[in-house]
Amino acid sequence: MGQVLGCVQVDQSTVAIKETFGKFDDVLEPGCHCLPWCIGSQVAGHLSLRVQQLDVRCETKTKDNVFVTVVASIQYRALAESAQDAFYKLSNTRNQIQAYVFDVIRASVPKLDLDSTFEQKNDIAKTVESELEKAMSHYGYEIVQTLIVDIEPDVHVKRAMNEINAASRMREAASEKAEAEKILQIKRAEGEAESKYLSGLGIARQRQAIVDGLRNSVLAFSESVPGTSSKDVMDMVLVTQYFDTLKEIGASSKSNSVFIPHGPGAVKDIASQIRDGLLQGNAAAE
Repeated sequence: MGQVLGCVQVDQSTVAIKETFGKFDDVLEPGCHCLPWCIGSQVAGHLSLRVQQLDVRCETKTKDNVFVTVVASIQYRALAESAQDAFYKLSNTRNQIQAYVFDVIRASVPKLDLDSTFEQKNDIAKTVESELEKAMSHYGYEIVQTLIVDIEPDVHVKRAMNEINAASRMREAASEKAEAEKILQIKRAEGEAESKYLSGLGIARQRQAIVDGLRNSVLAFSESVPGTSSKDVMDMVLVTQYFDTLKEIGASSKSNSVFIPHGPGAVKDIASQIRDGLLQGNAAAE
C-alpha cells in the first residue's frame, strides 16, 4: 500500500539508494520517505551498515615446503557517507574481499617457515588488514578487523609434529629420570660413606676403651701383687679371654668360627700361641 502511495520505509542501520529514471539520485536514511513513482522515483536497493564477517580459507605453502590452510576472519562494513560507491562499484563484495585475502596470504606465508608462520600470525593479520583497507576504501567499505583464527598444516605434517613433540618430551622425561637416579646413587653412596665413617669411629672408641681398661687392670694388678711384671699380667688376661671365648663358642650351636692353633702343652705357652694365631690371621688377611 505504501509503495502504491509512493512511501517507503528504511530500517535502522540500513540506507536505501534512490534512483530517478534509473539514475542515482540520493541516499535515503532510516525512516519514512516519499517517492512519487509517477515522476520516475524508485528505490534501487538497500545497503546494510552493520558489521559483517567473512571467513576465508586459503591454502598455501610455507618456505620449508609445508602446505597449510590459513583461516582468516574479515570483519567489514559499508560507510554511510560512501554508500553510492559501496552500492554501485562492486557487484560481489565478498568475492572481492576473498580475492584480496588470497593474494596477501599467498604473498606473505611463502616467505616464512612453518614455525615462523605460527609465531607471526598477528603480523600476517596486520598485513592483510592493511592491504584490504587500502583496496576496499575506494569502494566505500571499512575493514574493522582482520584475524588469523587458525593455521592448519597438512594432516601428515601435523602427525609428524606431534610425534616429534612426544619424542622430545619422552627424551626430557628420560633425562630427568636418569638425573634423579644419579642423585639417589650419590645420596646412597654419601650415606654409606657416612655410616662407615661413624662405624669406624665407634670401633676406634671401642678399642680405645679396651686398651684403657687393660692398662688400668695391669696397673691395678701390678700394684696389688708386688713382683709381677706387665707381661705377666697381660699373659694372664689373654689366657682368661681365650678360655672365655672357647666357652662362648661351645655354648653356641650356630657359630662359624676359625680356631687359632694351640696344643695341649703348658698353660704358659697359651699366650705365645695366641700371639702366633693372631699374627697368622693378620698374614692371611693381607
